[in-house]
Amino acid sequence: MVRLFVTVILVGLLTACGSIGLLPTTELVEKAIALQVAQTQQQLNQKLDLDFQGFEIKGLKIRQEQPLTLQSLPAFRVRGTYNLILNLPKRQLTQLQQPFEVYLQIQQEGKTWRLIVPAQDSRDSQKSWRSYLIL
Repeated sequence: MVRLFVTVILVGLLTACGSIGLLPTTELVEKAIALQVAQTQQQLNQKLDLDFQGFEIKGLKIRQEQPLTLQSLPAFRVRGTYNLILNLPKRQLTQLQQPFEVYLQIQQEGKTWRLIVPAQDSRDSQKSWRSYLIL
């Protein structure tokens, strides 16, 4: 009886220790998506001479968080949907239920997260990645 009790407590502690601070939060995922949207907006502004005046991300729903390892560090592939509101000079454009897939990696010290994006110029069999600090 005592063994069972101790085993249950140890399993509970191990489970709790394994998940504290290691799962990406909704706020973190929203910041990662905002970083990607801002980069895309900047590229569109340069190529198409558009005048975006900001955006909002609303209704973020995380559907899947899959743990994996990238560049020898723990990471997560996070999938879901969000609503995007784009502010243009004379109107607002709303895009509902936009699907997303982001790769998030916690750094070795466990205090910061990075958005990991596959490099567009990787042609070899091994993927290369670009990394952006999420503030």
